[in-house]
Amino acid sequence: MQVKTLGIVGVGAFGEFMIRHLAPYFMIKLHDPDRDLALITRTYNAAQVDLKTCATCDIVVLAVPVQRLEMVVKEIATWVKPDGLVMDVCSVKVKPAEILSRHLPTSTNIICTHPLFGPQSGRRSIAGLKISLCDVRGQKGKPVAAFLRDKLHLKVIEATPEQHDRDMAYVQGLTHLLGKILTDLELKGIRQTTKTFDLMMEAVSYLEHDSLELFKAIQQENPFVAEALARFFSAAKRQEKDLAQL
Repeated sequence: MQVKTLGIVGVGAFGEFMIRHLAPYFMIKLHDPDRDLALITRTYNAAQVDLKTCATCDIVVLAVPVQRLEMVVKEIATWVKPDGLVMDVCSVKVKPAEILSRHLPTSTNIICTHPLFGPQSGRRSIAGLKISLCDVRGQKGKPVAAFLRDKLHLKVIEATPEQHDRDMAYVQGLTHLLGKILTDLELKGIRQTTKTFDLMMEAVSYLEHDSLELFKAIQQENPFVAEALARFFSAAKRQEKDLAQL
């Protein structure tokens, strides 16, 4: 990929996590009006810039919550480069794909991604971890997928936004709900545990630092979560009934 500049809009937990993996390959420009980025820019030789400058990079990665995505996309729409590439990293894909397609110029390449890991699960290494890639519009899908595979050593899963959200309704919608429930039970003090229990609590530990904003996005912005949770609660009620009859 012959790309020199990459702008990241939104330097929260995941936005910051991305920088150290992308800095070796791009000139990084950062925009986040809510954070002092001085330490990050010094560490990674990046530049803190205004939103317009960030939006004119060769690649623009929107690392903002899905609830704020439309507002940001509307603002940058007139600044993105002709034939530029705009990507997002939201945990849902149907809504971002629709927003980006509707508001960005038709000449803009659009790829919606969802890294299926985060700062906790990828703290040691991201090599071999999975990323969903939805090639929404343009000609950049193949080179981006190649970069993710060959340079970052990620396992790229190509899907449509709908296919992604249907899977995530269970993978995230159900998992994050169970994580919330198990966290509320405060089970960390138990010493006599099985391997299965330890693995379950390890999984919960990956979720306990996630923001409430992310949890709301997973539960409320995925159009298929309601159906998945209805099936889950129905199955739980059947199990409760069966236990009462033992």
